[in-house]
Amino acid sequence: MIALFIVGASLYYTSQLAGKLAVEEKKKVEELGRALKILSMPSNSNAQESFASNIIAENTTIPLIITDEKNQIISDNNIDNEHAQNPGQVLSEKLALFKKMHPPIVADYGTGKNYIYYGESYLLIQLRYFPYVQLTIIFLFLIVILIALNTAHRSLQNQVWVGLSKETAHQLGTPLSSIEAWLELLRDNDENNEAVIEMQKDLDRLKLVADRFSKVGSAPQLEEENLVKRLEGIVDYMQKRAPKKVAITLQHKEDDIPVNISGPLFDWVMENLMRNALDAMGGEGKIDINVINTPQQVLIDVQDSGKGIPSHQVKRVFTPGFTTKKRGWGLGLSLSRRIVEKYHHGSIFVKSSEVGKGTTFRIILRR
Repeated sequence: MIALFIVGASLYYTSQLAGKLAVEEKKKVEELGRALKILSMPSNSNAQESFASNIIAENTTIPLIITDEKNQIISDNNIDNEHAQNPGQVLSEKLALFKKMHPPIVADYGTGKNYIYYGESYLLIQLRYFPYVQLTIIFLFLIVILIALNTAHRSLQNQVWVGLSKETAHQLGTPLSSIEAWLELLRDNDENNEAVIEMQKDLDRLKLVADRFSKVGSAPQLEEENLVKRLEGIVDYMQKRAPKKVAITLQHKEDDIPVNISGPLFDWVMENLMRNALDAMGGEGKIDINVINTPQQVLIDVQDSGKGIPSHQVKRVFTPGFTTKKRGWGLGLSLSRRIVEKYHHGSIFVKSSEVGKGTTFRIILRR
């Protein structure tokens, strides 16, 4: 509101100045008409003729054209037509323009009349266009402010998510160490072997989760791995935990596709995508993971047969806090984008989505 008030006040003041300058220029043209009348009278003194001549000579800014009663151009002043190919045509065009801008000043000599048509000085033209220059500058300034605010907001969001992740990893660390100690005690009794094996699996899984959270906010070490083998492990893990009526398939033309990734974090991204797909399908459907290998990049498409994403929500799915579920914080896809784009220097986006038919996410890992 304050910015709009400042802009409005500035435009109003500039408009007032332009109006006053236009009035002053009209007065100068009227004085020039009187001076021409004085010069046309034979009974004038030398002082009057000198004064009139000075008035005419002092006009170095206002462009004007003088015509007779038959609209024939008699003379002109401050019109740059010396370098024009057709000076007469330039004067005719200027005369037509001046007629539209101002009514003529009439110089009545008694025996005849002349008409003075005039335009606006360069200073007045600049003053009229100055508000548009102001608006452009203010508009650019507002864009810079919005970009700065958006950047600061994103930075603050990143700090919150990173802090939350590290605090989660820290909080998980203490009970995990305690559970591992208790597990060692249980191993002393052979009757607990089966239970210990299953508990060890869950413990390793919790350690992996804690490790993932601890890596958010710090640059992970990327190592070359076979992407196909990594994806096979993720698919196998998720298939065992998916409903029986959900089929997860992995399609690839090559068995060995080396890429530089952080294994634990990349697993997290894929699991997030597949969990979202499972939630969208309601316990029945299929998830197809298609890997396309090219010399410049590797494309990974995760396609589900779920309920799809409405078009107005597609751009918001990666926004922190956005979720269509009754449970959840809406951080999964936001963290997935951070992992893919910031740590792996790739990209992740919604390739396509149709309500009632499903969604396809695409991950691009560049060489």
